[in-house]
Amino acid sequence: MIGATHLEQLDFNNTEIAFRNKSDMDLEKAYWLFKLVSSNTLIKIGTPLTNFGLRIGLPLEGIIRNTIYKQFCGGESIEDCEPAMKELKRSKVTTILDYSVEGKAAEGSFDANCAEILRTVQYARGNDHTSFCVFKPSGLGRFDLLAKMDAKESLSAAEKAEFGRIYDRIDRICEACFAAGQPVLIDAEHSWVQDTIDDIAREMMEKYNKEGVIVYNTYQLYRHDKLASLQADFAYAQTQNFYLGAKIVRGAYMEIERQRAAEKGYPSPIQPNKEACDLDYNQAITFCLNHINRIGLVAGTHNEDSTAQLAQEIVQRGISPKNPHVFFSQLLGMSDNLSFNLAEAGFNVAKYMPYGPVKAVMPYLFRRAQENTSVGSQTNRELSLIMKEKARRKAIK
Repeated sequence: MIGATHLEQLDFNNTEIAFRNKSDMDLEKAYWLFKLVSSNTLIKIGTPLTNFGLRIGLPLEGIIRNTIYKQFCGGESIEDCEPAMKELKRSKVTTILDYSVEGKAAEGSFDANCAEILRTVQYARGNDHTSFCVFKPSGLGRFDLLAKMDAKESLSAAEKAEFGRIYDRIDRICEACFAAGQPVLIDAEHSWVQDTIDDIAREMMEKYNKEGVIVYNTYQLYRHDKLASLQADFAYAQTQNFYLGAKIVRGAYMEIERQRAAEKGYPSPIQPNKEACDLDYNQAITFCLNHINRIGLVAGTHNEDSTAQLAQEIVQRGISPKNPHVFFSQLLGMSDNLSFNLAEAGFNVAKYMPYGPVKAVMPYLFRRAQENTSVGSQTNRELSLIMKEKARRKAIK
């Protein structure tokens, strides 16, 4: 078990550990990539231009593959991801294989996505490189139908059958994970489809989490109502005697949410300010740790303060850092100072590793770039750490 002395050695500024898997050339590429991403104007102009260039066949794919794709993705297939997964494992970090190809509003596309996610489950079975499987519900069914369900509009017979197929795909994935003993994360989405996703996730947890935590729902704490949702779901889990799986994140759709609320004239679901979001996030950590025997917690965060709080509370409460109910998680290519220093100190850490064909993953990559520009402090932090490591390496040469 980790002791207080180990916690004192946990230093998120230790760039030697954070970047030991990166060559000097890799570090230089990452530096220039984050410099480009830090430019809000460049991202706003570059995203539609890149999309247009790809559509008309300009030879941009190779440039994308060797820059933003290489930084944030593991490869085009599960097999392509194996070198990156093995490299993470050498640093005591496990992988969450994330098939990041979005559904194209066609049943064949949704079936193909489901089949690929089931492949990740089979790959993960008995493989110590991976810790969780994951899926995005809108990759398994039509977003507009999920929105119609959320709005409680009446469905036609065809739409009811279509929703049944969405539900069946989700159930098949959760059942496969249960059979494989492989936990699965259900990603969160926009607020106007989230109630339907929450309902399905709750049903899956009630069905498959009787003996342990297999299915995890995601709680976006940048919403002012999600701490209450987490607490209500736990109360329900207690009455129905199942384990709650909770991945807690701050969230990824803040600007879209506020804009839609303003356009449609309803109260914004987003917290009034960052302080309120941070407070709810940290309270969610504490709530989960208070009930850690019955809650599986995945703390998806790039925030150093929240990460430090969780590490400290684990130690102070005498919880083993290897307790399977507590994981830290960050995205591939970001916050390596958190991931690798936590893993070195003995905590459970998993990296989200998106994969899929370059063109098909572009919507994910553009969102990642836009999120980095909207959270400028994150990009600046990445740049400062890279510069620190470059200086450290130069000094010892």
